[in-house]
Amino acid sequence: MKMKIASLLLMATVALAGCSSAKEKIGLTKKSPDEFSVVKRAPLSMPPDYGLRPPAPGAPRPQEQSPQEEARQTVFGSGGEEAVYEEQVTGTDSAFLNKAGAAKSDPSIRQKVDAETTILDKKERPVVKRLLGMDGKEHASATVVDAKEEAARLKNNKDQGKPVTDGETPSLEQ
Repeated sequence: MKMKIASLLLMATVALAGCSSAKEKIGLTKKSPDEFSVVKRAPLSMPPDYGLRPPAPGAPRPQEQSPQEEARQTVFGSGGEEAVYEEQVTGTDSAFLNKAGAAKSDPSIRQKVDAETTILDKKERPVVKRLLGMDGKEHASATVVDAKEEAARLKNNKDQGKPVTDGETPSLEQ
């Protein structure tokens, strides 16, 4: 008798577990909040700065630069970086920079780094460029193969029973 009741309860549980509506009623499904119903209306608030005035019609915006100025800064740099940097350095920071030797920096460091980089570039060329003898500006001498003439040459060699290498064969020489 106990076995029958246990088996009936087990079958009822399995049957209910398969139903999605039963899972929802029991609370086995995951319910995520609806992002649109979380806040129905945003609260109204006053801006923190009451001194804002509407812009004058036709006046340039203060946060935007002219295209000429933007191009100049892009090509030549912003121009006033050192002055801005000096203004932002506090007494403690300047003492730390002096101890680190920032004031004694080499003004020609960029040229030295560029020279060392070109030396390393020559040593660490890709294997293909080293094998083909291609240095930066020079390219290996190459001949352009005419596909139609080459196909005709190969077909003639095949028809005459000659090897593929017979005739003027394109090759790569160092």
